[in-house]
Order: sequence, then C-alpha cells, then structure tokens
Amino acid sequence: MNIIALAGNPNSGKSSIFNQLTGLRQKVANFPGVTVEKKSGKFQLYDNEEVTLIDLPGAYSLYPNSEDERVVLNVLTNPADENYPDVVIYVADVTNLEKHLLLLIQIKDLGLPCVMALNMSDVAEKEGIRTDIELLSGFLKVPIVPVSGRTGANIDNLKQVVSAILKDKTATPLLYQPGPTEQKTIHRLQTEMAIENPYRALLIAHHFKKLPFLKQVEKAAIARICEAEGFNDMRLQIAETMRRYEDFTPVLQKSIRREAEKTTLTDRLDAVLTHRIFAPVIFFGIMFLVFQAIFAWAVYPMNWIESGFREAADFLKATLPAGWFTDLLTEGVLAGLGGIVVFVPQIAILFLLITILEEVGYMARAVFIFDKLMQQFGLNGRSVVALVSGGACAIPAIMSTRTINNWKERLITILVTPFISCSARIPVYSVLIGFAVPSKSLLGLFNLQGLSFMGLYLLGIGAAFFSAFVLKKILKSGEPSWLMLQLPPYRLPVWRNVWLTIWEKVRSFVVQAGKVILVISIVLWGLASYGPSAKMGRAEQAAIAQAKEKSLNENETSDLVAAHKIEASYAGHLGKFIEPAIRPLGFDWKIGIALVTSFAAREVFVGTMATIYSIGSTDDEASIRDQLAEARRPDTGAKVYTAATAMSLLIFYVFAMQCMSTLAVVKRETGGWKWPLIQFVFMSGIAYLASWFTYQLMS
Repeated sequence: MNIIALAGNPNSGKSSIFNQLTGLRQKVANFPGVTVEKKSGKFQLYDNEEVTLIDLPGAYSLYPNSEDERVVLNVLTNPADENYPDVVIYVADVTNLEKHLLLLIQIKDLGLPCVMALNMSDVAEKEGIRTDIELLSGFLKVPIVPVSGRTGANIDNLKQVVSAILKDKTATPLLYQPGPTEQKTIHRLQTEMAIENPYRALLIAHHFKKLPFLKQVEKAAIARICEAEGFNDMRLQIAETMRRYEDFTPVLQKSIRREAEKTTLTDRLDAVLTHRIFAPVIFFGIMFLVFQAIFAWAVYPMNWIESGFREAADFLKATLPAGWFTDLLTEGVLAGLGGIVVFVPQIAILFLLITILEEVGYMARAVFIFDKLMQQFGLNGRSVVALVSGGACAIPAIMSTRTINNWKERLITILVTPFISCSARIPVYSVLIGFAVPSKSLLGLFNLQGLSFMGLYLLGIGAAFFSAFVLKKILKSGEPSWLMLQLPPYRLPVWRNVWLTIWEKVRSFVVQAGKVILVISIVLWGLASYGPSAKMGRAEQAAIAQAKEKSLNENETSDLVAAHKIEASYAGHLGKFIEPAIRPLGFDWKIGIALVTSFAAREVFVGTMATIYSIGSTDDEASIRDQLAEARRPDTGAKVYTAATAMSLLIFYVFAMQCMSTLAVVKRETGGWKWPLIQFVFMSGIAYLASWFTYQLMS
C-alpha cells in the first residue's frame, strides 16, 4: 500500500486537510522509538486505490530545533523507514506563504515527489491575496492545488494530482546548488556510503550524530569524511538557508499580489487580547467560564448515564440466574465502568472548549502573553500549552514539551505539569465536592460547587508554579532561552476538526481507562467477595447475631452481613493493613483500597468505590454518591464522608502523582527513572502533608 505523507509548518492547517481526507478512518500511535505522536489514516484515490496517509509533525525546516522536527528529518532521510512516503502532500498557508517554502524545497530536493496544497485559499480571496499559481509552480517544479481545509474545496482535485504523481514519479533537478565544500563532501558520501540522493547525503553530513538509523561504524566513517573535507555544519546550514531564501523570495514577490494594507480583524482583536493588562484578565476569565461549563452543562447527561447503568444492572439481575457470574457482571464490571462512563460528558465538554480555543488561534496568543511570566518561574511560553493541555491529560501534555528547546525549561515543565488537574481527576472532584461544598449560588450567578471545582484547579496551578520556581533555583543550565512563534490569524473553528478531536480523545479515554478499570473491577470484586473461609464464616455469623439483637429487617440484615463480609475479605485485609498510615488523613480502609488501585489511573478511584459499595449494599437504586453519603464508620457510627474527610481526599488528589502511565511517559521523555522517581516522591509527600493539614484543620 502506498504511503502519502502530510508535511508542513505548524499552524499551516495540516490537521484540517488530514481530517478532510481520512474522516473517522484514522488512528493515533507513536513513531518508532520516540514518544512523538503519529496520526495515520486511510483514504481512497479515484482509481479506487487505497493509500495510507501519515500526518508528520509540524516543522519549519530539516535543520531541527525540536523533537518534532527531528522526527520529520529521521523519516524523510531514511528510505528504509516504515513511514517513508511515496508522495508528500505539502500543506502551506497561502496567507503567509513566504514562511512556508523553506521546508518544501528541502523535501523536494530529497527526490520525494511532492504536491503543494495551498491551504486557506478561501480566506486569501476574502483578504484580497492573489497568487500566480503557474509562476510559482514553474519555479518549484511541483504541482500546486489551492484548497480549503475548512470547507473541503478542491480536495477532490488534490486526490487526482496525487494519483497522477503515483503513476509518474518523474525526478527533478536540485533547486539548491551546493558550494565547493558541500560538493566534495556529498561526492565522497555518495561514493563511499552508496547514498543515491545528493541532498540526502548533505543532510546526513549535517545530522549523522543524531540519526538513529545509522550504525556506529557508519557514523565513524561519516565523521572521518566530514573532518577531512573541513565540513562546518552550523556555518553551512546558515549559508544554505540564506541562499534558499534569496532564491525563492524574488519569485514569491512576483507571484503574490496583495490589496493595499488595511487593519484586519486579527489586528483589532489582538489590540485587546494581547494587551499587557487586559490579556491576563481575559485569559483567566475564559478559563473560569470553561470550568463553570464543565461542572454545570454536564449535569443532565451524567444523570441519564447513571440511571442507564442502574437499569442495566437491575435488568441483568432480573434476567440472569443468581450466582457468582451475575454478581461479577453487575457488582464488578457494570459498577466499575459506570463510575467512569458517567463522567464522559464533563471530559467531552473540556476537550470541546480547549479545541475551540486552539482552532480560533487563541492558544497561540496564550503562549505569547505568558512567555515573560513563565520565564520568571523557569518555564517557557510554550509551557502554557503543556500546562493547559494538562487539564485534559498529563500524558500528551508532557509529550508536547518537545517543542521547548531549552533542556532546563523542558524538564521543569515535565516535572510540574502533573500538578495541573487532569480530566481523570474530574470523577473524584465531582463525587467529593458534593460532600464538602453545599449546592448553592453566589450572587445568584455562580454555583459554589463550580467555584470550588475551579479552586481545586487553581490550587494545582499554584503548586505547579511554586514547584517550578524551586526547581529553577536548583537546576542549572547554560542553554539560552528563546521563543519563536507564528501567531495565526483568528478564524472561526473548523467544526469537523473539533468533533473529530473530541471523538478521538473521548474514545481514547474510555477505551484506555476502560481496559484498566475492567481488570481492576474484576480483581476488586474477587478480593471483596472472597476471603479466608473461616474469617468470612465468623463475620457472617457475627452479623446475623447482631441483626437479631437489633431486630433488623431482611434488607438491613443483608446489608450488615455484606458489610461484615467485605471487612473480612482479602480487600478488607489490604485496606486494614494500610489504614494506620492514612487514618490521620481521615481515611478508612475502604478509601485505602481505592488509593492503592487508583495508582493505575486516578479515575479508577470512583470505579473502585462503586465496586466496593455495590458489593456492600443491596440498595441497587442508590447511586455512588448516595452510597458514599450513607457510609458510616463501624466503631463510632459517624459518617465516613464528612466535609473534613471529603476535603482532605480532594486535596490529596490535587497534589498526588496517582498515575502510572504519566510516570512511564516521564521516564521515556527524560531517559531514565531518576526524574520520575523524584517527581513521585515529591508529589506524594506534598499530597500527604497537605491532606493531613486540611483534615486536622477542618476537624
């Protein structure tokens, strides 16, 4: 199957073109050997041939300054790579074309057949930008198709051109003419290393030390050749870049005609949205509305989902024969999964709002606005993207730090990002806030629980910045800090992109969390349903005797027996083992079980409590919130989930590193276990101390 690569600068509209071509036929993985995300999909050409489309990370040139750009270099200079393309669709923003041609002509000089998708052609027409396609295509020696990722205009023509190129891959001469030193180095590399394409040989000479597909003996041979020819890679990179701009800039000036300069909508909006005083206020106002929406808009769908799971459990209990399998299905699997799926509306709303902000171009402004502030805390303007993305999930947020060039700033961003409350914490917050904060309105406008929800996020943000400041003083680095950023014009969101992003993220959340929760729910059901036979028998007899003394009815007796048996089960023994350590925080042994299981993923906490309390109660109509509200301590009869306990647990989850997947990604990004272990100990220590202080204060 032929492979088509989608390449281009960041903010060129690649994602829109990718979605227009593939629709829902796409998947996300990682490029081999690195944590850089790879989106791939399939689409059909007009001769019914199916091809694979790979969306390469955004890059400015083949002289990389970030991990994303290095992936593009690695793929395009290695014909043996599984992602090496047969054709490259190069996406360029026609409204800002002079900044998009460098990478295109570098790719073309690698001998790869290319077609330029001149994106945002509809916007260019409205802004009075006219492009001489024939002149530009004649210079670049590539076909050019004006398209619109927003409307899908001319996507069919783009497919036809790709089909034609696949049938006739005609080689074209190099646009760049190497200097004497480069020519001699290229000649020797082509002769001694059997590298066919001359520009590929030149790029290998520049980057051989960091190209993973080269063997050590090959790197040694290349080093010897470069040293013998006096190959100064940095000086020659700058010279090549300048010469390329000198070549194509005059052609662009002839090809592009613009109407007289006038103040655009983007200029007028930026006067306010990037204002030194107004910009931060507007940003925090937007974030406030985001968190209010997450909490307020999701109430009704959450209630519907919760009711649906209860009815499904009732139906299965009424339909299936009584026994261990029915109990496992209703009390283990359904209870655990229901405790997660119920929060999909909130997670979908979070991704909806964040994606819209990215689509309209506001998130790039956030990077620009906060760069100077971030520098004060040892971070980078691009850290804003990671910190805001951390509100969805810490894993892609940490991976997004690859765009930060400075090692120290990148490491600090990686270490503090998990303090930002992610979507996996939403289930915990949603369940527990109701116990700690009354459902009232402030000034008739703001829901107190919504304000508390935002307060927890702000607490995590404060912890992230405080930790970053401390790390800034501890870590030393001589690398310069700089930010290069292109601010895209404001545009209406491409709703196709928005919905596809929500679908992809929510599906990933449900599937990945569902796998973990399904296994844990089954294990938990087994641990909570079984235990040492003698102890389980004595617990049942003691409960029956106690019920007779208190003259309890059948349902109350059943509840009491279940509660005694769960305490005598294997899960009860595990919870009792760690209870002394967590009792000062206001937690009992049941919460202890949930703390242990939620190391797999924070969202497992609610699924665990749903499983435990489903086993411990015969009231199938009670939701997880109701069951927790009625939970009482057996020794005192006091409610378990008081305001003090709930707030203590909330504070614990704000600070704790309760995510093994995040630790694994940090290990991958930092190259070892040193930093993830430091991160885990530091965050867990803060979580314990803050939780203890909160409980003692509120008690």
